[in-house]
Amino acid sequence: MDEPQNNQDNQTPPLGGWGAFSKSECLSHYKWGDDCYGWNFIDTDALSVKQELMPPDTAEQLHYHERSSQVFFILKGRATFNIDGEISVLKPEQGIEIKPGQKHFISNKENSDLEFILYSTPSTKGDRINLAPNP
Repeated sequence: MDEPQNNQDNQTPPLGGWGAFSKSECLSHYKWGDDCYGWNFIDTDALSVKQELMPPDTAEQLHYHERSSQVFFILKGRATFNIDGEISVLKPEQGIEIKPGQKHFISNKENSDLEFILYSTPSTKGDRINLAPNP
């Protein structure tokens, strides 16, 4: 008699079980700023991976991180970054790195949603210093 086989290829993996994640299967979903949304995919002290959505005409506050490097990768829309007073506009399939100590903020000046993946290493937990209102 044949032994039963464990066919894991046909199973939906539990979150974190095999490393798969999505907006519907994330660690947490949160709201930030003016009607902006985020989904935590990986959240450890060493690494944070999130997807965030910014509606039209929204921006985050000018800030910096003492330890964390961040990489933003644009999925949809156009992102306007202010990094140490320099403006960069990114379109889908473009990314940018922000190093520790760089004063920055992202804004969506377009008429459609902006979506991006945000990688932070180490995590930005307790490592965000907000500054005066945006220039």
